[in-house]
Amino acid sequence: MEKTNKIAITERRRFLTLIAQGSGLAALGGMVWTGYLEEAKSAPLILRPPGAVAEIDFMRLCIKCGQCVEACPYHTLHLAKPGDTKPMGTPFFNPREVPCYMCTDIPCVPVCPTGALDAKSVSKITEGVKEFDITKARMGLAVVDVESCIAFWGIQCDACYRACPIMDSAIKLEYRRNERTGKHAYLTPIVNSLTCTGCGLCERACVTEKAAIHVLPLDIAKGAIGSHYIKGWEKGDEKRLEKASSDVTTHTKRSEKSATDYLNTNEEMFK
Repeated sequence: MEKTNKIAITERRRFLTLIAQGSGLAALGGMVWTGYLEEAKSAPLILRPPGAVAEIDFMRLCIKCGQCVEACPYHTLHLAKPGDTKPMGTPFFNPREVPCYMCTDIPCVPVCPTGALDAKSVSKITEGVKEFDITKARMGLAVVDVESCIAFWGIQCDACYRACPIMDSAIKLEYRRNERTGKHAYLTPIVNSLTCTGCGLCERACVTEKAAIHVLPLDIAKGAIGSHYIKGWEKGDEKRLEKASSDVTTHTKRSEKSATDYLNTNEEMFK
């Protein structure tokens, strides 16, 4: 019988093998985790619960405890998991699936232990008593796609308007005459950014295959005017107008020239 020469596995060899295996697993875990982080960064369209502070502060304060998710009676909120393209463990909701039903006691907010959901931002003082006011929530802003909304085609539809919990304020119907036929009218939904809470009930109610009205985060749905613009015709801006300087600060190459110069120069028009 032939004898096989087996290499004896010393303690040192076993130790080095375990180190190599551990390093490989750590590297694999790091690559997977990096993939999830990159996935989360690629999707800024995320809607947070009522009272959520600014996203950069929310990510710093939220400890991913899930208490707000547990407190939601309508199962609106979810904790992001791998594959959701959102920061893992943080609460969010998809209004097309389950919107925020505007609970008057806002149960998701008081259970937050860190202030990531700010109770003050969704509260008011009535006769000296502090109480919740869900209409102060600004989870996002509903935006209407006028090309997909059938109301803009002339088809009678007021599904989003009737679903809105702040009817005739957050969403109004605007009457317009159909000039072509002279017999029909358009009743089109108009969203008021000052009172829309971003609850998503309108998006859930939309009758089109893909919602023609959808809620976006405020910083994406709204533009940024710039602090140098003043509404001199509004009372709140009258004092700013008094202090306004006649000096104009140049921000672009176009603004270095007069309006007449760049409007009459074709090559400057589209730069």
